[in-house]
Amino acid sequence: MTYFARIAIALIITFSGFGLTPVQARAEVRPTLDCALRNAPFSTKLPLIDLMLDARSKAVVERQLPGMLTKMPAMMLDTRTPSFAAIITLKQMLDMGGTKTIDVTGLLAAIDAKLAKIPVTAADRAARCARYDDGRPELAIPPGHPRLLLFEKINGFKDTPSVNAAHAAFLDMAKAHGWSITTTDKGGAFTPARLRRFDAVIWNNISGDVLTLSERATFKSWIEHGGAYIGIHGSGGDPVWFWDWYVDTLLGARFIGHPYPKQFQEARVTIDDSASPIAAGLPHDWTLTEEWYSFKNNPRDTGAHIIATLDENMYEPAEFGKDIRMGKDHPIVWTRCVGQGRMFYSAIGHRPEMYTDPRYVTMLTNAVLWATGISGHKECAGQ
Repeated sequence: MTYFARIAIALIITFSGFGLTPVQARAEVRPTLDCALRNAPFSTKLPLIDLMLDARSKAVVERQLPGMLTKMPAMMLDTRTPSFAAIITLKQMLDMGGTKTIDVTGLLAAIDAKLAKIPVTAADRAARCARYDDGRPELAIPPGHPRLLLFEKINGFKDTPSVNAAHAAFLDMAKAHGWSITTTDKGGAFTPARLRRFDAVIWNNISGDVLTLSERATFKSWIEHGGAYIGIHGSGGDPVWFWDWYVDTLLGARFIGHPYPKQFQEARVTIDDSASPIAAGLPHDWTLTEEWYSFKNNPRDTGAHIIATLDENMYEPAEFGKDIRMGKDHPIVWTRCVGQGRMFYSAIGHRPEMYTDPRYVTMLTNAVLWATGISGHKECAGQ
């Protein structure tokens, strides 16, 4: 999440003067996909985008928070995706505000009581699911090994410079090492027949819920039966999640924030396991200027194999004055086995410069070789 996303939340709570651009009309009714929140009752736990899509639920918010919507930054109201409104709830937005002038608990209860009376219609289901897709894209797979799928569908916050830099870096790595790499921004690529053609899927700074229920099930099964996931930075950095398996089992850690207003700071990254194939060719420690993620729980406690940690003594882990320290053990890069499959996640990668840093490029190259079994790892069952 960038400076603009975080400051927007603070501005909303304090009702600062920002103009409102018109909210896009409700999504055109189309055949309803099996998206996760299709039948969810209206509540403050829905992503804000789904409250804004419906005139009735939007009116409830306007009545309970008079004037708020007219002063919200446009990025918080846009019902077109990618949109920050897809990764924030009204509940969390108010919780994060830190204001003493609003009884958040009472306000949420009052809003929920009114939202609960709104029936979920067929039009609501179609509007909620319109940001997903179930098309079956033709995926041209060039020669080379391993075969990689670079996945770039983003419904939440899209940091275009980060996405573009990572995209270019992986294409360059593939060319340099003779890998086969295919790019898609379609969730419909997640079918059994398509996924079995690939050795690993790279999630390039994915934000927001992007897979339908059937696509989720396919991806989960593929991972558990020997597939590999490589997640980069924003793929683990949403404020709220609507797929527990992805965040709690695959990643094994929930994002809680990053420093702000001192968003980018220099800190030391230290290799935790120098014997790991992912650490090959890397110095024991090095300093980077980056946007440093903190997590609610330590992935080490959920069974992750920690590759690198962060020295919190070198920067200020505070977000709007809130302490977001993880303590002496602050993992920043890790792997884990998921069934017979493998996952690698790195929280490094907000600044585009990271993707031309030789040290980080080496780490990502090693991650691909580890995830696809080329480096000869034996950690996961069935390898």
